[in-house]
Amino acid sequence: MDEPILQPGQRLARGVCRLLRSHNFATLDEVTPRPGLRVDVMALGAKGEIWVVECKSSRADYTSDRKWEGYLEWCDRFFWAVPPEFPTEILPPDHGLIVADDFFGEIVTMAPAHPLTGPRRKAVTLKFARMAALRHHALRDPRP
Repeated sequence: MDEPILQPGQRLARGVCRLLRSHNFATLDEVTPRPGLRVDVMALGAKGEIWVVECKSSRADYTSDRKWEGYLEWCDRFFWAVPPEFPTEILPPDHGLIVADDFFGEIVTMAPAHPLTGPRRKAVTLKFARMAALRHHALRDPRP
């Protein structure tokens, strides 16, 4: 079976997810915490911590997207993920940085912690769990 053709941001997200899995996080890509926002990667840690990673494959990709600040209220830590050749000096300095490729990545700068409130954490965790379960079900039974 042929592997699907992935866009640059999707390949970057795959490397990020592999990295986060090696740190004992469960990951989902393309999570919608609320209408109008689509997070590239959301990760749930063993202690319930929630990380959001925004993948930017190029300068043009970064400069064309200004929704990322809306993601901050949905996570304990926020990271940028970029390929090795990305000009990291254009990124806001007060967030985490992951450098990744199609296959893996490295946390270059740990994001500062901004813990979610209890009710927000519960809502995000439930959304994450339901989305994961629904995606799993769709793989096993693709008929609606």
